[in-house]
Amino acid sequence: MNAAGKWNWTALRASAGDILRRLRRARSVGEARRVLYQYVTMRQYGVAEDRHRDSVYYIARDCARALRGMFTERAERLSEVSLAAVLRDLSRGRCRHVLNEAFYAEMIHLFDGLKGRAVLSAELLENNATALKGRAAALARSDELDRLWNYCASWMERYEDGLSKTARARREARRRRILDALGGAESDWSDWRWQCAHVLVEPKMLVAAVDLSEEDRAAVQAAHEARVPFGVTPYYASLMDDGMERRRDRAIRAQVLPPMDYVRRMASAREARGCLFDFMLEHDTSPVELVTRRYPAIAILKPFNTCPQICVYCQRNWEIEAPMAPNALAPWSVIEAACAWIEAHPAVREVLVTGGDPLALDDDALLRVLERLAAIQHVDLIRIGTRVPVTLPMRITETLADRLARLRIPGHREIAVVTHVEHPYEVTPDLTAAVERLRRRGIGVYNQLVYTFYVSRRFEATALRMLLRRAGIDPYYTFLPKGKEEVADYRVPLARLLQEQKEEARLLPGTRRADEAVVNLPGLGKNNIRAAQHRDLLSIRPDGARVYEFHPWEKNVVHRVSYIGTDVPILDYLRRLEAVGENPDDYSSIWYYF
Repeated sequence: MNAAGKWNWTALRASAGDILRRLRRARSVGEARRVLYQYVTMRQYGVAEDRHRDSVYYIARDCARALRGMFTERAERLSEVSLAAVLRDLSRGRCRHVLNEAFYAEMIHLFDGLKGRAVLSAELLENNATALKGRAAALARSDELDRLWNYCASWMERYEDGLSKTARARREARRRRILDALGGAESDWSDWRWQCAHVLVEPKMLVAAVDLSEEDRAAVQAAHEARVPFGVTPYYASLMDDGMERRRDRAIRAQVLPPMDYVRRMASAREARGCLFDFMLEHDTSPVELVTRRYPAIAILKPFNTCPQICVYCQRNWEIEAPMAPNALAPWSVIEAACAWIEAHPAVREVLVTGGDPLALDDDALLRVLERLAAIQHVDLIRIGTRVPVTLPMRITETLADRLARLRIPGHREIAVVTHVEHPYEVTPDLTAAVERLRRRGIGVYNQLVYTFYVSRRFEATALRMLLRRAGIDPYYTFLPKGKEEVADYRVPLARLLQEQKEEARLLPGTRRADEAVVNLPGLGKNNIRAAQHRDLLSIRPDGARVYEFHPWEKNVVHRVSYIGTDVPILDYLRRLEAVGENPDDYSSIWYYF
């Protein structure tokens, strides 16, 4: 069944009728747990002994591990859901919970996978080399790999980048339209100060510069009236296509045009954002004002609390008042106190300067902060977190690049820029020129990709990674969107990122897939997800959402409390993909990543 299939009690009974009949006789939930645990283990052994193909056995093994982990008292306590009790109730024809299709879809896939009946996409390759040896085997394998790469390339070709001739022509026309709407001259466009002074925050100005749907117009108007942070630089607006086709530029629009649900949630809590929306618990990891610290040798410094442009899913949407807000630079006395705190902690070897976007400061203000950090002997790496190369590339002037380069002392202190490119359509000649100005002076540029729904189609992120290296940017991190309620539209199931890493990113050349996939957790920081030992699947909620326990990164060093997180239901995600033209069958293995 694909995402449109019928997922219900009848389908579950057809898939797992044998175990449901056994559960009917269980006299307690504890007994139901034991029955389920024994059944799962014996089914796994059965698949191993039935001489199934290895791929079928691997899925059965993984489903067995997931199910056994969920049928424990500890999992019930942490997740506040007893899957054993739910299945026992179902076997008796009653259930205290309202179970939706996404729940049934999860359970059916788990039991089908356990029994060796997983339905996956057609295999790409037949392995013809197993019976061959030497050069003959190598040639056969090479042919298979050619076919595999052609498959990858055919997917990546779906996603146009901003370096193509057609894209450049579109952006040229868009630039003229925006300059006309803002009353600007051609010479103004390359002036970053003019760009910052003309950030599109008024709905009427945005409508004059960008074609918007009625839904987008209503959301932008509501954001403006409720003083929800919103703004688009003229340059970034030029990356949005004319017309409402919403294919090439979907990811670009989604970053800055807030959904109405987001606006309502932000507006309803305007006076309490610092309490309600501090998802990462920065209040609890800030030893002194402007500093956040979650790791032994790294600290974050946030001297400037605004940006030229606001990303809807920003981690610090509760802190930023407006794009290029006045008085966003902290008083120097507060910055000095923060730097003095760093100076007093020799364990801190690396400082990430972020905010807000520090490169939106003028040169002198920015360099004053950076030079103060550079004066701290034990700080040997200063990272600058910025979206400026993507949203305002003309800000990276030759003068700025020169001044940043002077802070480098090879072998003693390094300067790096970490930016945030989301989609190939954002990569433009302006961006590559800005990056080159930094790299020519020995300043490395790295990318952090937030794996939102809008960049999660098959091979969409791989197309970006292939392009980034050609643009002089090293892939660094791929982040699962944070589990914040106000940005639910952007969230992707953990299983999809695991699938992307295994089936797509893994196929790229090594330097293109060198980024680390992580989920950022409140109070704990980055949790690596490539190894199953970093997390446990605890349960499936009645709405089909998986509940995970994420282990602290330092769990084998010091005691820390783990983090319990609820994921996005996989069926809901697949149906959203289907609504934008994707075939859910192309993603069918997603159910078997845990």
